[in-house]
Amino acid sequence: MEDVTVALWVTRVSLGTISKLNQRIYGQIEEWRNRPIGSDFPYVYLDGVVLKRSWGGAVKNVSVLVAIGVGDDGYRRIPGIVEGTKEDKVGWSGCLRHLQARGLKGIRLVLSDACLGLKESIGDFYPEAKW
Repeated sequence: MEDVTVALWVTRVSLGTISKLNQRIYGQIEEWRNRPIGSDFPYVYLDGVVLKRSWGGAVKNVSVLVAIGVGDDGYRRIPGIVEGTKEDKVGWSGCLRHLQARGLKGIRLVLSDACLGLKESIGDFYPEAKW
């Protein structure tokens, strides 16, 4: 991380400072992740990406599940991003449950890859949506 700060700001920032900044912004990130979804999204793209994350000194794979909604106005917005352990039915069900609880509705079409866990979950939460 220190190398990144040198590249960006031409100075080193200590890991302690980075940790304090991360703690400060974490509340704002959680607020954004849990905000109410105030509009319908007739089209929703769903996809996951696997990233490496350091947990207590060990590096583990983490799936980041992303929803990109397209509103009736044609603009794309990100209704949600959920961190999970795998891109399987349990992970996608948790993501879709979170989005639905925050008010994601009006979905007519879901676009995604053929991830089996995702395909199985869509019908459980948005049975009216086509895939």
